[in-house]
Amino acid sequence: MPMNAALQGIADNGHATHAHTGAWVAAVLRARISAGQLPPGTKLSEQKLSEALGVSRNTLREAFTVLAGESVVQRIPNRGVYVAAPGAEDVREIYRVRRLIEPAAVLWGEIPDGTLDRLDTIISHAREALAAGSIQGMADANQELHKALVSLSGSVSLDELMEKVLAEMRLVFHAMATTPDFHSHYVERNAALVAQIRSGQREEAAAELRRYLDAAEDELLAHIGAAQSDRQR
Repeated sequence: MPMNAALQGIADNGHATHAHTGAWVAAVLRARISAGQLPPGTKLSEQKLSEALGVSRNTLREAFTVLAGESVVQRIPNRGVYVAAPGAEDVREIYRVRRLIEPAAVLWGEIPDGTLDRLDTIISHAREALAAGSIQGMADANQELHKALVSLSGSVSLDELMEKVLAEMRLVFHAMATTPDFHSHYVERNAALVAQIRSGQREEAAAELRRYLDAAEDELLAHIGAAQSDRQR
């Protein structure tokens, strides 16, 4: 998606309720990245962004500093700021965080009324995407499910941390765009996980989630390693 299209509606949504700080701009861009609207390699034009968001370039640069610290964007001297493409060490760090917070949320989190129905709806969307062969749809549903699992913790701080992790995960998913099986075989693993939570098997679900995350990390690292080897030939 072109950057202009990804930014549509941002200014209108922000002017009403937000002070346009660097933190707010970083949150807006992070959300667009985690939604897959700004893929790796997208150049983030200071002029276009400052106009779309109604902020100064100094405020925008504050946001870039925040996002660069999260490895979500990359500053390239004399060229500008680009949405990053995570490497192997970035993937390892992402999964270190995920293994700590996601199983804990599943094991100890609260399950308010309506939560299980919401999880079931996400699984339905994932299965529809699988049937349609939509990699984007499967990736979207996967992101939404894991965000919902962390929200069981009831912690705003963990929700914010997961938003950062999901932004990086979306960039990782772009590397797997030509590997539909990566997404397809996690659809039913997600469904089984939700079924365990629904049946009250919280310990089993947390243990399975750790195995699931280990498997996903191994698969991503293998793909990145193979891609690097191909480039070196």
